Amino acid sequence: MTANVEIETIEQTAVEEALAQPEVEAERPAAPIIVIEPSRGWVAVKLKELWEYRELLYFLTWRDIRVRYKQTALGAAWAIIQPFFSMVVFSIFFGRLAKIPSEGVPYPIFNYAGLLPWQFFANALSQSSNSLVGSANLIRKVYFPRLVIPISAVLSGVVDFGIAFLVLLGMMVYYRVWPTWGLLLLPAFLLLALITALGVGLWLSALNVHYRDIKYIVPFLVQFWMYATPVVYPSSLLGEPWRTIYGLNPMVGVVEGFRWALLGTNPPQGMIVVSAGVSLVVLISGLFYFRRMEKTFADEV
Repeated sequence: MTANVEIETIEQTAVEEALAQPEVEAERPAAPIIVIEPSRGWVAVKLKELWEYRELLYFLTWRDIRVRYKQTALGAAWAIIQPFFSMVVFSIFFGRLAKIPSEGVPYPIFNYAGLLPWQFFANALSQSSNSLVGSANLIRKVYFPRLVIPISAVLSGVVDFGIAFLVLLGMMVYYRVWPTWGLLLLPAFLLLALITALGVGLWLSALNVHYRDIKYIVPFLVQFWMYATPVVYPSSLLGEPWRTIYGLNPMVGVVEGFRWALLGTNPPQGMIVVSAGVSLVVLISGLFYFRRMEKTFADEV
């Protein structure tokens, strides 16, 4: 009888505690509700956040370099083969047959000095325009600043540029063409080419997520842009003020500035200022457009 009373007492106590439990929970403050909404309008570029992910930028750049020549028989030699044989073809048809002037410099080295920054720009543009679509799985699964992807695609081309630049130095020794003091400004012209490629690449990579026609447009754009740039001919064929207006093509200032810094050809004058201004406008507008469209990448890529 005593045992039954103890069991009933324990059961009654448990029931009382269970009934009192909701009251205790009701007295607790409600947890805050976090609502995540997509940003509207133009958003900040957040360069500080990009700096925090600099290690990821390094690894993605190195990945692009390794993948580019993976399982190829010639490997990094392709960085030399493409501009070298293009130079040979252009030297035959434009240098010997068409007699295009080369501002007192042997045409092969004149052409190769223009092809070098152009190939860097063209390859960077092709790689960056398709970079988001090519990294679709990474974008869907992990959060990181999406700007890292096209930037890494552009930076990976610097290695190819460095390899091909060694050939240019060898050609300068062969033709006995010695650089001028303008060689010190060569990194500035390479930076200008990088800024131009990144700015245009940001526009095209963001558009490529929504319109897959971009991958078909880019090869045509690159081909047309090359003949609109003084790669196979000098800009000195144009008189002023058309030569300065010609600088609205940002690669005009890059190519002519590169030649002037290395070979001592006609100075680009105001053309450089115009080209640099256009490059900065393209880069800044590309950054803001890319950030605005970034919120839809994971859903549409």
